[in-house]
Amino acid sequence: MDFLPENEEPKKKKGGFNSYWLFAIIIVGLLATQFFSLNFQVKNIDEDYFFSKLLPTGDVEKITIVNKDQVEVYLNLDSLKTKKQYADIKLTKLKSLNKGPHYAFEVISIENFQQKLDAAQKDIPYDHRIKRTIEYRKGILDIIGWILPFVLLIGIWMFLMRKATGGMGGAGGQIFNIGKSKANLYDKDVKVNVTFDDVAGLDEAKEEVKEVVDFLKNPKKYTALGAKIPKGVLLVGPPGTGKTLLAKAMAGEAQVPFFSISGSDFVEMFVGVGASRVRDLFKQAREKAPCIIFIDEIDAVGRARGKNIMQSNDERESTLNQLLVEMDGFSGDKGIIMLAATNRPDVLDSALLRPGRFDRQISIDKPDQKGREQIFKVHLKTLTKLGPDVTPEKLASLTPGFAGAEIANVCNEAALVAARKEKTQVEVEDFNEAIDRSIGGLEKKNKIISPQEKEIIAFHEAGHAICGWYLEHAHPLLKVTIIPRGIAALGYAQYLPKEQYLYRTEQLMDEICMTLGGRAAEEIIFEKISTGAQNDLQRITQLAYAMVTVYGMNDKVGNVSFYDPQQDTTFTKPYSDETAKVIDDEVRKLIDTAYQRTLNLLTEKKEQLTTIAKALLEKEILFKSDLEDLIGKRAFDEEPLPVSIN
Repeated sequence: MDFLPENEEPKKKKGGFNSYWLFAIIIVGLLATQFFSLNFQVKNIDEDYFFSKLLPTGDVEKITIVNKDQVEVYLNLDSLKTKKQYADIKLTKLKSLNKGPHYAFEVISIENFQQKLDAAQKDIPYDHRIKRTIEYRKGILDIIGWILPFVLLIGIWMFLMRKATGGMGGAGGQIFNIGKSKANLYDKDVKVNVTFDDVAGLDEAKEEVKEVVDFLKNPKKYTALGAKIPKGVLLVGPPGTGKTLLAKAMAGEAQVPFFSISGSDFVEMFVGVGASRVRDLFKQAREKAPCIIFIDEIDAVGRARGKNIMQSNDERESTLNQLLVEMDGFSGDKGIIMLAATNRPDVLDSALLRPGRFDRQISIDKPDQKGREQIFKVHLKTLTKLGPDVTPEKLASLTPGFAGAEIANVCNEAALVAARKEKTQVEVEDFNEAIDRSIGGLEKKNKIISPQEKEIIAFHEAGHAICGWYLEHAHPLLKVTIIPRGIAALGYAQYLPKEQYLYRTEQLMDEICMTLGGRAAEEIIFEKISTGAQNDLQRITQLAYAMVTVYGMNDKVGNVSFYDPQQDTTFTKPYSDETAKVIDDEVRKLIDTAYQRTLNLLTEKKEQLTTIAKALLEKEILFKSDLEDLIGKRAFDEEPLPVSIN
């Protein structure tokens, strides 16, 4: 995603002649011509009046037959001036002498009219007979009907050209500029107001990027030792972890020209445009060297070639080929560095990832406890008034697994919650509500739930809480609630996961038992089960299959792992049907064992289960301190157990 500096004002469009005005002027001109050509003093008469009243007087000078169905009569100007019966048609509305036509009438048959006229003038010498002419005229509708198709064709052509080229006025507004790069350039004239001080929780990644910036500022320090400047740096990490923010900070700190473009900007409906834009981008970069080129979401153009014939795209592949050639064509002393970001490194082409193109891959993971504290310190600065008990350390402990973007959203949401409640400062309970909304969705207090369903929900959540309280390796409980949230969550239990990266078999088994606690509680109390455990069953099924097929935690299947990140989207199985049956049987056996263990635990602690369920029905939300008052303190040490690896 490209970014605009805060101090950059949008460019105003320059005024110019709009071609559509030309069509309007033509039509108005045609209408005006027709309008002014009309004579406002023409009197409509019939054929009999002409032969009985006008023709015998000798005042008719000539007649004109128009389109074989209308006769226009012109009077002698001397008669028009002297005779009173013509006074009403003597002048036009423009106050000038009306030169005609003065009368008009329609005829059914022009041949019959001419025969009658010849018969009426039989006794008059031929030279003195009325002059007659025949004209064929087109009215305004005929003219418009002839011109309009051409006007419409021209207008449609111009409209399509505008759409295809993005307007007639900008740099890409002409059809010949469609292959030009769309990259935004940031240099000494257009700066980015983001520095490394605005990036928190990414200490290792910042060090790597700072070193790249130092390569450009002090190249001799490295070339003197024979080192070569890296040609490419790839930022890899989940969404919201700060990849684009780090690129913004690099643009603000590098003090060299910085080209920013999205991977999707290379892809167009026209064949060859993507490769042309790649060539143009690198041409501009060579002119501005030393500089940095940043491609955000590079997986849009850098996907692996030829793995899926059904999804192959020649235009995208030709764009990737051109990108590979341009990157590999750089020499180390040019001072041009490629920077790219993606959250899908597994789909990128291997030729793009090899040394010489992207020499470095910087992994940006979700922050740990210390990283979250640093991120909260940055975002809490924007909140002007905080409660005395709000500390980055406390908030970081409440948000395990949150990425930087989610932490920023929590801080903003907490301020909105406090403002909604008309508070003068943002307190911890506002942050708790913001975290709940981020995890479970919007609270729905007005959702109508029957007393019978509410009782089922209370025992379901109490089952989760009891299992988490009495199982040794379960995560510490933070709170449990039966207030509906989100789309389908009728209640939930929130735990405080330990910051760990390795899990043992007994830890995963305890997690499965804790997840099955809601279903087991329903069966024990009501001797019936409901659909409320659908999400729980989905989670434990995925975890059980992972234990058997990925982590090798099953004696019968053995120490094998069938996980292949390159085949996530395919349906091929790297094992036989017989092995598949063994896997299914072992997964079912594992889940049945965990469920029976959960039933035994909740049957033993049925009294405590009922106590917590009744308290939930009364208060709707219970915290860890409430559970300690109701059933006593948790017996197990909540510190993570040491793990040794040989």
